[in-house]
Amino acid sequence: MEYRRIGRTEMSASVIGLGTEHLDRKPPAVVEETIHAALDMGINMMDLFMPGEEVRRNIGRALAGRREKMLIQGHIGSVDLNQQYDISRDVTVCRRYFENLLKALGTDYLDFGMLFFVDTPEDYSAVFDGPVLEYAQSLKEKGVIRAIGASSHNPVTARRIVESGVVDLLMFSINPAFDLMPSDADLMSMIENPSGNVTGRDPKRAELYRVCEQRGVGITVMKTLGAGKLLSPEHTPFVKPLTVGQCIHYALTRPAVVSTLIGCRSRQQVEEAVGYLSLSAAERDYAPVVGSRRNDFHGSCVYCGHCQPCPAGIDVASVSKYLDIALLDPSDIPPGTAHHYRALKHHASECVGCRKCEERCPFGVPVIRNMKRAAELFGE
Repeated sequence: MEYRRIGRTEMSASVIGLGTEHLDRKPPAVVEETIHAALDMGINMMDLFMPGEEVRRNIGRALAGRREKMLIQGHIGSVDLNQQYDISRDVTVCRRYFENLLKALGTDYLDFGMLFFVDTPEDYSAVFDGPVLEYAQSLKEKGVIRAIGASSHNPVTARRIVESGVVDLLMFSINPAFDLMPSDADLMSMIENPSGNVTGRDPKRAELYRVCEQRGVGITVMKTLGAGKLLSPEHTPFVKPLTVGQCIHYALTRPAVVSTLIGCRSRQQVEEAVGYLSLSAAERDYAPVVGSRRNDFHGSCVYCGHCQPCPAGIDVASVSKYLDIALLDPSDIPPGTAHHYRALKHHASECVGCRKCEERCPFGVPVIRNMKRAAELFGE
């Protein structure tokens, strides 16, 4: 295993980490097999955001006797009120769920207390300008957490978090599709000349990674594989699917990235992720795929945002992103994907069918049809 120091902390993380979302609602034997495989192969970084007590206890049992071998990201604000994933900024509720996490894991400390899901200016104010941050700081002062981190999906808000000077770790979504295309790029010329010399990076995202590196804030990566979309011939936005190794290497070559959190639910999947370390430089090389975009993007959303603004206030690109992930297996939508969708201010069911988005879209995406499908799958 390879390890990288986490920013300005004294801790080092394995470059392959473990995302545990797919262990939710799995039998204890599956959880134990996966956790033990990760530890046996040198993985020492794990994210646990799920608020359900059962999965927390199953992971705690699997870690018994080996707790000190794993760095754990535990989230402050992830709750399951009304029996579904939710976000709370009520410090009393946050405290109750965080204390439950410690108890369920059978530990008296966590390595990172992650301020959960800070995406919007409103999120930032609710967390950083009030008692939630004060609670996290008190946990650090008492040694209950070793460092403060935060999770975000928005590069502008994430940069604000990093520049606050409060966090040592940022969990952020990074993969070639999310980083695709500068916001000021001439998209039609890119379609006509997909092999042209285009960086393929959103400047705000690339800038965020550099700022993290500059300020000594490490990044752990979620959505490294795009929930499997980038591995799928049907769903990839590129000329062909990427491999697991190429996706991991893409993330690990971004500034400040210390670990890719790969969602696994078996020893075999852990072995496949760790297999990255044995790949040759040619096998890791993602450039031929990322640099050779489809000649025909017609009908495929690349989350560019040219569909905005929506008169109903819907973030069409985000809805499309979560829909694409859900469509990989509509019968088993990851709880986190559903949670992220429901956290949006406006949902697909609010679409008025004006088709302004479709008129603006350079790729002919059937947005109205997608909104109806998203409303059916997510129930709102």
